[in-house]
Amino acid sequence: MDHEELAAIGHALGDPTRAHILQFLLGCCCPVGVTEDGAVARMEGATAGQICCHVTGDEHINTRVSFHLKMLRKSGLIHVERRGKFSVCSPNRDLLSKLAEFFERASEGSGCC
Repeated sequence: MDHEELAAIGHALGDPTRAHILQFLLGCCCPVGVTEDGAVARMEGATAGQICCHVTGDEHINTRVSFHLKMLRKSGLIHVERRGKFSVCSPNRDLLSKLAEFFERASEGSGCC
């Protein structure tokens, strides 16, 4: 993991709302869907409305939640895939595994000093 990637992840997780969204997505059984206009549509398992309810108490995606999802996507922490009129969000488990490995190695010490 390079410094740029680590900094982008740190910036994304530095916001409590984004950390909350990621934690919620990690607890979902499957990806969640959002229509382009922010309406909630049932997908397999959890819906994007559940993300919004956790963050804003509203069932529609607003600009605030949309911005946070964009920041998580740009950092690589989540995947957002278009499926017809839906945006399907899921955690990037590969990147999260790399991040866990990074911190595991850091906790073991590098013998540098």
